[in-house]
Amino acid sequence: MATHLPITVHRLRRHLALTKIRILSPAKAQGSTGCTAALAQRRSRRQRARDKVGLRFQNLKDKRIVGDFVGELESTIKKMDCKFDSEKVIEQFESLTKDAKRVQTETLKKILIENGESEYLQKWNLDGRFDPQTYRSCVPVVTHKDLDPYIQKIADGATHPVLTGKPITAITLSSGTTQGKPKFVPYNDELTETTMQIYRTSFAFRNRKFPIGNGKALSFIFGSKQFTTKGGLLAGTATTNVYRSEQFKKTMQAMQTPSCSPDEVIFAPDFHQSLYCHLLCGLIFHEEIQVISSTFAHSIVHSLRTFELVWAELCSDIRTGVLSPRITVQSIRTAMARVLTVNPNLADEIESKCLGLTDWNGLIPEIFPNCKYIYAIMTGSMEPYLKKLRVYAGSIRLLSADYGSSEGWIGANVNPDLPPEMTSFTVLPNIGYFEFLPLDSVEPELVGLTDVMLGEEYEVVVTNVAGLYRYRLGDVVKVVGFHNSTPKLQFVCRRNLMLTINIDKNTEKDLQLTVETSAKLLIKEKLEVVDFTSHVDLTTEPGHYVIFWEVSGDASEAVLKECCNILDKSFVDAGYVSSRKVKAIGPLELRVLKRGTFQKILDHYVGLGSALNQFKTPRCVGPTNQRVLQILCNNVAKSYVSSTFD
Repeated sequence: MATHLPITVHRLRRHLALTKIRILSPAKAQGSTGCTAALAQRRSRRQRARDKVGLRFQNLKDKRIVGDFVGELESTIKKMDCKFDSEKVIEQFESLTKDAKRVQTETLKKILIENGESEYLQKWNLDGRFDPQTYRSCVPVVTHKDLDPYIQKIADGATHPVLTGKPITAITLSSGTTQGKPKFVPYNDELTETTMQIYRTSFAFRNRKFPIGNGKALSFIFGSKQFTTKGGLLAGTATTNVYRSEQFKKTMQAMQTPSCSPDEVIFAPDFHQSLYCHLLCGLIFHEEIQVISSTFAHSIVHSLRTFELVWAELCSDIRTGVLSPRITVQSIRTAMARVLTVNPNLADEIESKCLGLTDWNGLIPEIFPNCKYIYAIMTGSMEPYLKKLRVYAGSIRLLSADYGSSEGWIGANVNPDLPPEMTSFTVLPNIGYFEFLPLDSVEPELVGLTDVMLGEEYEVVVTNVAGLYRYRLGDVVKVVGFHNSTPKLQFVCRRNLMLTINIDKNTEKDLQLTVETSAKLLIKEKLEVVDFTSHVDLTTEPGHYVIFWEVSGDASEAVLKECCNILDKSFVDAGYVSSRKVKAIGPLELRVLKRGTFQKILDHYVGLGSALNQFKTPRCVGPTNQRVLQILCNNVAKSYVSSTFD
């Protein structure tokens, strides 16, 4: 393209229109207008415009030249349209958060106006009143159980507005790790847009601190198996719904972080084959990788643990240019054939680097020299994976992603320079209507987004664009600050994930800290806890805690017995300690699992429709989660009982 063309999208579009006109023959152009004089006048103006910008295609018969120019021009316009303007996004965010109360009122009004004719809202007699006070007094606070019959109607094909005015376009499946089976959650195009707003906002702040250039991302993302509901809606994980949208691809392209893997790998029917090819694509494009990402930190750790096992096979594929026979899905093989070429030099380079690593320390900077940061959700139940992730990351910075759930998004990480353990999430006041249920009040009354108190803990209650009204998420958060007038939240725990038998109350965070304390004993044997979970065993009298560990190798009996005792004494909740002392709670039991047990649990959830990147190890396995409990109990290698309070 001529270098003297003005570089603005508006002018480029004008040049494109003028050029396309020249492709038409005079006869065709005349026939399309029916007004020769007017056409001649317009042609004269166009000719002067073409002369001005230097677009002189004298030989109109050479359509190839014109076609090439048009294609290049269209490509340039597309790239410029997609160009990401971080400062503009930040400016919009600042404007929204300066008057969060007004934005919340307007957001609620918009949601209620759009969905006021739905069966559910008609039930509560709002009568055209859309203010927060009327809404709170008329519409009850609910859990998923209350809305499930309405969601089922939609899934079964109801044609009238059940929860929303606009159609629900898909059904989201929750991960299912909490209750043992996925929940149905309504999904629509508006939720996709709120997802992109979260992505754009956090990227704008992230790119201001840690700018990246044009490159690729090694994104461990996986589409889940989808199925069609009785009513014809596609059902899949929230991440699958997002990844399949055109908006997602355009946003990633604008943010200069497109995945290095073809779509056929992302949406492969077998996640083991998908993961292998993600790793292979990462190696092929290793110098272009600027970001390594996934939804959750667990997915990255799991993927790199897999790399430890298959790196030699990956090198063989690159050396010979032939894809491993372990890849049996033809669509993947066809897609990878476009990417994989014979490259013995690259294979030798990767092999040398892998052999030179000690315990895989610094794997990421060694293999991906231009990687700027690692990006995933690293808070809450993901914190236990940070230790291993830091081993792989070496000097590469870990950045925690944003705060959301299968039901929708809550806030963005706009302070990416903080370590993951200190990450907070700033609520975007226009992506939903938010209320907060105080935890410690005797008769708790919900408060609005701008009425929360610094230092207090609340359960999040959300009203969103996809038909959830005053819906209890079950997430406990702590208010740690404000950005303008909107709160900054830290995730504390899931409210219903709690170890309790008597008057004891131990949260997911309490369990994590206890495991971290006791697992330090494994360091001297150069071992680590690969993963863990827990269960309250009430089949004995009195009931007792059971902690399940998968360890990276064979620890000595003495060390494991001491680990069990330290687990027991590290639960410092006053209710637990006092109950143990008077034997109202029995001795804690540590069950050491066979290696690969948590892989079996992952396979189980993937079989239910979950995706690897959405998987979260259940930290407390309840009695309703019989299949997971069965997997755990069938794979116990050793068992130890605490003698701490004997």
